[in-house]
Amino acid sequence: MSLVEKIKSGEERLAVVGLGYVGMPIAVAFAKEGVKVIGFDLNTDKIELYKSGIDPTNEVGDEEICNSTIYFTADASELQKAKFHIVAVPTPVNQDHTPDLAPVIGASEILGRNLKKGSIVVFESTVYPGVTEDVCIPILEKESGLVCGIDFKIGYSPERINPGDKIHRLENIKKIVSGMDQASLEEIKNVYDLIIKVGTYPVSTIKTAEAIKVVENSQRDINIAFMNELAMVFDRMGIDTSEVVEGMNTKWNALGFRPGLVGGHCIGVDPYYFTYEAEKLGYHSQIILSGRKVNDGMGAFVADATIKQLILAGKAPKNAKVVILGLTFKENCPDIRNSKVEDIINRLNEYEINPVIVDPWASQEDAEREYGVALTSMAEVSEVDCVILAVAHNEFKKMNLEDLDKLYCSGDNENKILIDVKSILDKKLVETAGYRYWRL
Repeated sequence: MSLVEKIKSGEERLAVVGLGYVGMPIAVAFAKEGVKVIGFDLNTDKIELYKSGIDPTNEVGDEEICNSTIYFTADASELQKAKFHIVAVPTPVNQDHTPDLAPVIGASEILGRNLKKGSIVVFESTVYPGVTEDVCIPILEKESGLVCGIDFKIGYSPERINPGDKIHRLENIKKIVSGMDQASLEEIKNVYDLIIKVGTYPVSTIKTAEAIKVVENSQRDINIAFMNELAMVFDRMGIDTSEVVEGMNTKWNALGFRPGLVGGHCIGVDPYYFTYEAEKLGYHSQIILSGRKVNDGMGAFVADATIKQLILAGKAPKNAKVVILGLTFKENCPDIRNSKVEDIINRLNEYEINPVIVDPWASQEDAEREYGVALTSMAEVSEVDCVILAVAHNEFKKMNLEDLDKLYCSGDNENKILIDVKSILDKKLVETAGYRYWRL
């Protein structure tokens, strides 16, 4: 009987190492198909939340957690009960933008110490081409005393989730799969086919699968960087970028990208993984790193535009009261990692402005730990000079001008500054009402 058949019958278990925005949906998806799933994470607080039926990621929801048969644990020895392991830990970058492989190395060490003969290990964490075979395999072999290819097999299947997206979900996104040989590839494909309704896409090598992930995100990063550069130029020309984009999108082959803040744990990070390995091979990226530089500067650009509008309104920046609506790295998602709203805050701080931050999706604890900022409820905000709509949460998109006006100091609308980073408001309506309006 094949491993996938044993997993389907319940004879063998499947383990997911890392229960965050990537790992949790995977664990739930397999459990819904009747697979006996071990969900492992080092974070004991997170494990207790899951055991209590609470989903801190908001990716699958509390009800799904409550109804799940997943065995949640922070005890690594429980991994010995599984034969198919999926590693879904984060892969951030260091301060110097070099890859931080500590999480994936740590996961490999833990898994290696609890690996059984006949197991298959699949990495989903985003890495540069070569990490799975050159970094992870040696660690697994050293810690387990087993030989890869003889005692256990390995593969790679890059995560492609889009946090906060309720349409493009794990089960309806084509899954790239790879294995160290044909036998492992077939087993890995068959296991993922249990949960991926639109099918899997096998590729010839593990390195190819690793490359696909970093390149697809690098491509998106570059396209957004192009739009951001246009936005900065159009701002100097006095041209409305959104109107240009809307007109451009009337052509059939327009790509539909818009300017914006590029953060998070994927698009704002993955290009550095690719260029790091390219540099090691003697090639210096001409386009990818340039795009990263543009995107990394957009927070400061938005803050500078805010300062300009304050000055034009006759307000001294250091005396201005500013509220920023949104802290997470994207809309309708509680993840604040690598949020470029931080760059807006830091730049405003340089002008002695300490903005008030409102975000119904973000955790107060995370905000204080990651950025040292306190969150405020919308009800507590009043008498501000400037509102920066930084993140397009549904709660903010539902606000009309009357709702926004309650946040400002009393007075003429022309002195009320409204910075619309995501262009979610009706420009004509806002300008007709007389607000000092700027959008990216």
